[in-house]
Amino acid sequence: MLDPTTEEAAGSTNPRRLFAFNGGFFFQKRLRRILALAGYELRFGRPTSDDLIAIWGNSPTAHRGHAMAEKTGAKQLYVEDAFLRSLLPGRTGKEPPIGLMIDGTCPHFDPSQPSDLEHLLKHEPLDDTVLLNRARGAIERLKETHLTKYAAVDPDLPVPDPGYVLVIDQTRDDSAVTASGANDLRFQEMLVMAQEENPGARILIKTHPETQNGARAGYYGEKDTRDNVALYSEPISPWVLLDGAIAVYTVSSQLGFEAILAGHKPRVFGQPFYAGWELTQDEFPLYRRQRRLTRAQLFAAAMILYPTWYDPCRDKLCALEDSLEQLAAQSRAWREDRHGWNAFGMRLWKRKPLQRFFGQHKALTFDKKRSSRHAMVWASKPGPEGATRIEDGFLRSRGLGAELVPPLSLVCDDLGIYYAPTQESRLERLITRRATLRPDQQLRAERLIRALKKHRITKYNLSGESFDLPEGHRILVPGQVEDDASILTGTTEVTTNLDLLKAARAANPKARILYKPHPDVEAGLRKGRIEREDAEALADMVLDQADMATLLEEVDEVWTMTSLTGFEALLHGCKVTTLGAPFYAGWGLTDDRGDIPARRAAQPTLEALVHAALIDYPRYRDPVSGLPCPVEMALERLASGKIPHPGWGNRLLSKLQGRFASYQSLWR
Repeated sequence: MLDPTTEEAAGSTNPRRLFAFNGGFFFQKRLRRILALAGYELRFGRPTSDDLIAIWGNSPTAHRGHAMAEKTGAKQLYVEDAFLRSLLPGRTGKEPPIGLMIDGTCPHFDPSQPSDLEHLLKHEPLDDTVLLNRARGAIERLKETHLTKYAAVDPDLPVPDPGYVLVIDQTRDDSAVTASGANDLRFQEMLVMAQEENPGARILIKTHPETQNGARAGYYGEKDTRDNVALYSEPISPWVLLDGAIAVYTVSSQLGFEAILAGHKPRVFGQPFYAGWELTQDEFPLYRRQRRLTRAQLFAAAMILYPTWYDPCRDKLCALEDSLEQLAAQSRAWREDRHGWNAFGMRLWKRKPLQRFFGQHKALTFDKKRSSRHAMVWASKPGPEGATRIEDGFLRSRGLGAELVPPLSLVCDDLGIYYAPTQESRLERLITRRATLRPDQQLRAERLIRALKKHRITKYNLSGESFDLPEGHRILVPGQVEDDASILTGTTEVTTNLDLLKAARAANPKARILYKPHPDVEAGLRKGRIEREDAEALADMVLDQADMATLLEEVDEVWTMTSLTGFEALLHGCKVTTLGAPFYAGWGLTDDRGDIPARRAAQPTLEALVHAALIDYPRYRDPVSGLPCPVEMALERLASGKIPHPGWGNRLLSKLQGRFASYQSLWR
């Protein structure tokens, strides 16, 4: 991902001393960590005039810090949650922030004087092309992933028919409300104005997330509902809600900022940071704000330049994009897992890794016959009709699944499964959808491809031997497990490794053919072995225990039935010929000689294919922090090798499997 816009201060030899008189600064581990990385040394005691005093917004304890600042002459440092915070509100006590706004002047929501954020908006050029392109891409990514300050929202909840006027409620006596001088009368005035300015229109009052969960009261209630006025308290995605609105009214809610990003010009009855830049209709204008900004410029200052963002997997400060993707991974897990799963066809050794992947919000049940939960089933196993199918992802682990090494990635497919062309899969739809990429998506996919090649990342990342390869046109033929589901469902005529070798040799009599047996077959764990003399009669070299990443850098072409090696070869610029119908065939990127489904009509670029297959489709879990994570984090773990190894029980069981490979149906 992108590097942070400012140099990380972790490990600074001269951190600023920061004194706090609010217990939250000391009790909240994440808060302390972000401040430390940002270059502040949190302390108890009495500060000097050279020190700083931490103030949490306009909290009830803020007066202590103000009083100490007056006594000592120490400067005040205002700290608040960033506009992307966490899955759930901080008052739940379970969700630490992924970013902070640290302001040396005043809180961003206080219009009594210009904050550091207002200074950025008023004086920073905000004309750098790279910065504005980042802003545009991040805005679209927020919409696409339905992220907001508290990201535990459901984009699929029912919402009223489009055409309503959206009036935004806030929590009673919130600092952002009182700083704008607003009160009950102001909120009632806003509701009346919404009705008068939109005669006959339906009015939808959106309650605050902390109001809907009972933590804090709002300004509107049932007393305000009438024939054309209704409360809406469901945790819907704000981007879905804004999409159906014809007008937006707010005092100072962050949802007003998001309304601007969604294309609205909201009517504003307070003085929030986003008012006064000709992107809002201001009832109480701040005349010192006279600059005209674009949405991208507003976003660049408020979301890229101003906040301090934190990456919980890497434990360091980062750019907005890294925090955004981390929260996107966590919110995806919440949306898919919060109702719980009932899992079928899962071997005992897989259950613990599956609990880690899918059971963070509600523990999985296994093979429960009567359950209201949605069913999941291992893709190659029979299961209930309509079950979501689970399979290893394409960047899996450092070690074989057959050796019981837990995966870093898994795919969930509610339509079919990627390796079975007999039925449309979710991956096919994603590839079609990504046929045209936005600039930010294109850039991310390009960077991912470069990183995969640089770190020589493959599915299993096994170390192997190097070989002196013969000169000439080199064709790699990767062996496969012959009873693998991808062979059984994705091939018709050529279905064995021996037949694959024969086809490659017949079509390329003068080429240098290199045969690489599948690791599971080499380990004696799966079916697909070719007798040595038969392989050597067709191939110029048989590469036992070879390093796949090195081979892909040195060959010109790959012939395969359905192997993932064909996809990895595309990343290295190799020509790929398929004799089956793997997920990457049929899109114009390969020479296809198998039966390809006619529905694969899109013509994606390689970057589009990579975006769909490695960014959109799988779910990843960081084995160090235990958090859901984006693909880039999983890639870093695979590259560094900082992955916990399987326990002795798994290692012993995998050795027993090797001894009894002919009875593999007992554990697969």
